[in-house]
Amino acid sequence: MLKLMRFLRPYRWMVALVVVLTFLQAITQLYLPTLMADIVDVGIVQADVEFIVRTGAWMLAVTLVGMSAMAVASYLGARAGTGYARDIRSAVFRHVEGFSLHEFDGIGTASLITRTTNDVTQIQQVMVMVLRMMIMAPIMAVGGITMAVTRDARLSRVFLVVLPVLTGVIILIASRAIPLFQVMQTKVDRINLVLRERLAGVRVIRALNRTEHEERRFEAANRDLMTTAVKVNTIMVMAMPIMMIMMNVTAVSLIWFGAIRIDQGSMQVGDMMAFIQYAMQIMFSLLMATMMFVMIPRGSASAKRINEVLDVRPEISDPDSPEPAAAGRGHVEFRNVAFTYPGAEEPAIRDVSFASAPGEITAIIGGTGAGKSTLVNLIPRFYDVDSGQVLVDGVDVRNLTQESLRARIGYVPQQALLFSGTIEENVRFGRDGATPDEVAAAIATAQSTEFVDAMEGGIGATVSQGGTNLSGGQKQRLAVARALVRRPGIYIFDDTFSALDFRTDARLRAALRSEVAESTVIIVAQRVATVLRADRIVVLDEGAVCGIGTHGELMELCEVYRQIVLSQLSLEEIA
Repeated sequence: MLKLMRFLRPYRWMVALVVVLTFLQAITQLYLPTLMADIVDVGIVQADVEFIVRTGAWMLAVTLVGMSAMAVASYLGARAGTGYARDIRSAVFRHVEGFSLHEFDGIGTASLITRTTNDVTQIQQVMVMVLRMMIMAPIMAVGGITMAVTRDARLSRVFLVVLPVLTGVIILIASRAIPLFQVMQTKVDRINLVLRERLAGVRVIRALNRTEHEERRFEAANRDLMTTAVKVNTIMVMAMPIMMIMMNVTAVSLIWFGAIRIDQGSMQVGDMMAFIQYAMQIMFSLLMATMMFVMIPRGSASAKRINEVLDVRPEISDPDSPEPAAAGRGHVEFRNVAFTYPGAEEPAIRDVSFASAPGEITAIIGGTGAGKSTLVNLIPRFYDVDSGQVLVDGVDVRNLTQESLRARIGYVPQQALLFSGTIEENVRFGRDGATPDEVAAAIATAQSTEFVDAMEGGIGATVSQGGTNLSGGQKQRLAVARALVRRPGIYIFDDTFSALDFRTDARLRAALRSEVAESTVIIVAQRVATVLRADRIVVLDEGAVCGIGTHGELMELCEVYRQIVLSQLSLEEIA
């Protein structure tokens, strides 16, 4: 947790004030038994009513000061703890935003969610407790022992037996529990993963009648977490009965030996009452320490998991001295590009070279697994090439900042993703400053006006999370509108038209031609009809380029392309 202490710096004054107020509260609690002893030994024994009233008033004042200090310290401690957690959560979120797809795959989405929520909450709870209990406990323990010894040094020998036993119990329990807390957080990750898959894939699960299978899968993960949690809590709950037994044994011992001391005339009744209260304060301070040992191991495990995220250095980062973006509308060039996914034995793309200029439509086609999507993902730097170069307006994309590079790209992914909100908000996600007319024009170009107007609320109609209240074709068209409203120099359509019927596909491509006439357009497609009129068609086969040209040229020169065409079109359609 020490590495996360840097997030506590903005709250240093709160922490300092909490320390001072907690110290003041501890002093008042240590002082009260002395005043009570004076009332018993002086006021009651000597029947001095005035002394009793005066000392009682002083006790009331001290109590009010202690209560006020406790209230303010609790408030400031909660503010510092929650602010500390908020800053950690924000730092994790910002850091994860810079991850490449490889880093996301390495840690896992479910685990990232758990670390940003559950783990940060654990650290917040520990921090709030630390600011109160970890400061209070040692002050009360040391102060209680000191005050007890000043009352009666011989009776204080009871602590020589009690304190080592309690310390040993705390150490033993903590050593057994710490490893299990790390395991438990991992099992929370598993619960999160299974639950996310269950909710996201509910249609497939029901369609394939696998509901019972998923219930058994969730039950197994749930029971696994429960077993570990029971084991941890079984260990931790042992602390409380042991503490209570030791507290009661200590109280009985003090009364027993204290009575003997009083009978011998070596100790007064008030002193023994004060001594018992100091003993209880010492024991309660150890009880607070035990509670800390319950929370700190779990907080430590959570801090380790958060540090694992923060310590990841993204593979894709901005250069130290980025080149300014060259003037131009988005000329894209691949020069001998090769790329291999981490852990793969064979490259996904190898020795790919071609160029696409503004005003041209370049189509990329090939069989499943040929590397089409991988190729276009290299342009916005979702991955970095292993060798070769990807150039935008003559500048290697690795020499540009990610922000300046992606500001020039309108990207429509293979799986159209919409966000919860309204249709207008989803289209404006492409560019916040888009005017209502620009939003409407983008929706019209994307052939979405008809179904948008038919929805209740029109452009202000609600879109559910992930766009689940829209069909696949509707989501794809709104994703196209989102890219169009950016007015970028480069458009990338990654199999964007696959969910559209042929009529809508043709109308959309016709509307796009005039809309993107001055930009570079790169289309990944499975349908031959989508690429027939492209200025350039790049044919990929097992990650390599096996042909570049127009439809007519490739029909004559490229066997792979010819086979793709013949599998989709009749001879009459080809002619």
